[in-house]
Formats: sequence, structure tokens, C-alpha cells
Amino acid sequence: MLAQPTLSLYIHIPWCVKKCPYCDFNSHEFGAHASLPEDAYIAALSEDFDADYALACGGDTVENPRPIHSIFIGGGTPSLFSARAFDSLLQHIARSQSSGWLESTHLEITLEANPGTLEVGRFAEFRAAGINRLSIGVQSFADAQLSKLGRIHDSAQARRAIDSARAAGFDNFNLDIMHGLPDQSLAAALSDLEAALSFEPPHLSWYQLTIEPNTVFYSKPPPLPSESILTRVQDAGHELLLSRGLEQYEVSAYARGDRLQSRHNLNYWQFGDYLGIGAGAHGKISLPDSSQPLRTRKHRQPDHYLRAASERRDTHNVQRYTAESTPIPVDEITIEYLLNTLRTRRGFSPAHFEAHTGVAFSEIANRVEYLRSRELLCASSFGEGWITTTARGFRYLNNVLEEFI
Repeated sequence: MLAQPTLSLYIHIPWCVKKCPYCDFNSHEFGAHASLPEDAYIAALSEDFDADYALACGGDTVENPRPIHSIFIGGGTPSLFSARAFDSLLQHIARSQSSGWLESTHLEITLEANPGTLEVGRFAEFRAAGINRLSIGVQSFADAQLSKLGRIHDSAQARRAIDSARAAGFDNFNLDIMHGLPDQSLAAALSDLEAALSFEPPHLSWYQLTIEPNTVFYSKPPPLPSESILTRVQDAGHELLLSRGLEQYEVSAYARGDRLQSRHNLNYWQFGDYLGIGAGAHGKISLPDSSQPLRTRKHRQPDHYLRAASERRDTHNVQRYTAESTPIPVDEITIEYLLNTLRTRRGFSPAHFEAHTGVAFSEIANRVEYLRSRELLCASSFGEGWITTTARGFRYLNNVLEEFI
């Protein structure tokens, strides 16, 4: 049987004011004069959570409750919802947990926030509702680039949002910054990074713009920097981040020490369990009586998801928000585990690998030793017996992973 991993919760809010041309997430524009079905959606999320949480705890009822260690509210644009709505949902979730759970200093609750949808006073309201970490989608401090990216905010709004977050008591927040933007030079990319670093963020996600299928940019690609410029940006930006006291702990994540690393994302990357509730949300649940974790997916269209809320509850339909629930095939578990754990600088251990995959480490031991001999894998400083990539292996991570396919 599999070990019972740490459990997190992802909550998806699928609406946004405007769909960005690079975005392939499950997000849906709503009309300028339309009102969001906030109360109905929060009620549906509450029922969705109850069903998934019971499943994760071993059945239709919760006999062996599992603690939830982190929550991430993503989208879409979650900051379109009111603090009142999130307070209601968090109070509902808290009833499944031990006393004092919502006030615990070890619980991380992150909200994605778009600077273009925020009023100064709302940060304090989010904080009072129990949200203790923000992820602010700045992307760039250059107004021309923000326009190309289809963002609805400008650089001045981004700066005000960051200042307002601090003023509201958020001492833990993330800034999202992209590089490799249309026609972006090395100097321009570093200028964006310098602007972000001027706020001394506790955490920074710095990643390259990629063109994904089913996006506007895929059908009408913008002029992107050359590979040589992208490589120079990556190298120079990495050195700049390190020089300002931020440590890289994952491919695109930097933090000021272990305490400020994203606990929620680390749980993904360490192949932990996570419930996914809301339209189009994905989850991974290890069942007590199974050697294969479940992969879950909820109905993608918000209207379809909300229609499920009106269906009659009965013992045969407790998972009515779920579009798909299937065991992860044995031949996919190993690569999925390594795809996640090797994104981090801590890596994995043989014992952790076996406990979270149900596969004997001997199945991959020869590949590991081969990659050690090529100086692509090495011992990790995280703990005795742990394995991680070398600096070269981290740079060519896709090549390392291909060895296990």
C-alpha cells in the first residue's frame, strides 16, 4: 500500500475580466455588466470539498480525518470574489479539521491576486478572512509589455498592489514575473527583475513565457527573443536573484530561506496528495486501500459545474462534480513522480520514491547510477540518501527525465 502523503487543497475560481492571449488555464470571461454567481459557486465548492475530503479519508464518511496543510485559491482571477465569500468557504472547510486549524501558524492559505481587479481595502479583508499569503500576478513592470500580454493592469497599479499587500499585513507574498516576452531584450528583462526586487519580495516566481496550444498566441505567435538571448537572460537573471538573497529551490521559484518557500507548491513537487475543487480543477488522492493514487478532474465549464449543484444528492451521486476519476497507470507513476521531485533542489530519496509510488527503487536504480556517472545526478544536501540533479542536470532537466521514459 502507498504511504498517506501530506494533503493540500486547490480551489479554482474560473472567471476573469479578460482572457490573456498566452493563458491556457481554465478561465472564462464574464460580461462587463454581469454579476458573478458568487454565493452559488461557494455553495457548490463546499459540497465538492465534502465529497472529495471524504474520499481522501477513506470512504463516503470521514472516519479518519486527514489534516489539510495548505490551500491555494487560483484561477481565473480569484480576487474578483469577495472576502466574505472566502471566509464562508474557509469556515466550512475548518469544520473538517481540528480546533484552531484556521489560526495555525503552520497553515498556508494563498490567494492569486490580479492588480487590475483590486481595491486597496480588499487586501485587509482577505487577510481578516484567514488568507495569509498572496501571489500577485505582476508579469511585467513595462506598460508596453503588459499591453502586449493582454493584462488589464498597468505598472502603477502593480506597484500600488504590492505596497497595499504589505500595508494590510501580508509578510508572505509572491510576485509572478515573466521573461522571454515579445521582442524583449536582455536589458529589458533584467529591468523587470530589478523592479520586482526593489520591493524585496519574500518569494518570486520567475519563468519564461511559453506558447501553449489553444491560446491566441498559439494561432498568432508574437515575435519572441532568440534562443541566445533567452539563455543570457536566464543566466544573468539567476545570478541577479541569488545576489539579492533569494535562493532557487525549484525551476522557477526563488525564496528568502526555507520558511518562505511555497508549502503548497512543494507538496505538488514532492508528489503529495491534493484535492482539486471548482470548475476544471485537478486532484491526486491516495486511497487507504489502493496501491495506485487517483487522478481526478472536475467538470470544466462553470455552467456545467454549477448545474451539478442542483442535482439531487443521493448515495450514488456524491461525486457529481467530478468529470473523471481514474487510477494513475503504474507505468506513468514513476515518470510523474520524477517529473515533480526533480524540479526541486531537494530531489528525492529511495525510501520516499517507494512510499509515494509503490514501485521498488531497484526498478530505476540502474538509470540513477548511469546519470550519476554522467554527472547529471548527485547526492542532495537535503538529507542522507537523497538524490538531486547537479547544476548541469538541473539545466538540462528534460534530458535527465527522458532517461526514465
